[in-house]
Amino acid sequence: MNLHTLRPAKGATKSRKRVGRGRASGMGKTSTAGHKGQMARKGHKVKPTFEGGQMPLVRRMPKRGFKNVNDVDYIPVNLSALNVFEDGAEINLEALRAKGLVRGPKAPVKILGNGELSKPVRIQAHAFSASARAKIEAAGGTAEVIK
Repeated sequence: MNLHTLRPAKGATKSRKRVGRGRASGMGKTSTAGHKGQMARKGHKVKPTFEGGQMPLVRRMPKRGFKNVNDVDYIPVNLSALNVFEDGAEINLEALRAKGLVRGPKAPVKILGNGELSKPVRIQAHAFSASARAKIEAAGGTAEVIK
């Protein structure tokens, strides 16, 4: 085998389409552009986003804001607010509602580490910040996550 004997595989190459070379070619007259209309005219250009005069999708979409459907909205409760409970108290959602620290029946509660906790208590909440958990355990209490 020599370089001058190499040939492409059969069917691997084909000649380009020559339009506008008479009716016998099968691509004469309108040269595959069809009859009339924007795409039949010379110099035709259509933006990829053009929708034929319909209000384009990019203009139909809202431009501001975003609502994350997976976002969890916690009710924050600071550690300093938990000093109203007695030593060794068990603080759960019902106790927080009774003291007026949490309103509403549904939203989950998150304990934040703002302030100091001066007594050992057992706290049940949906979430705890890292600093809140550390301060609760330093005061001799426990932080329990509920679902």
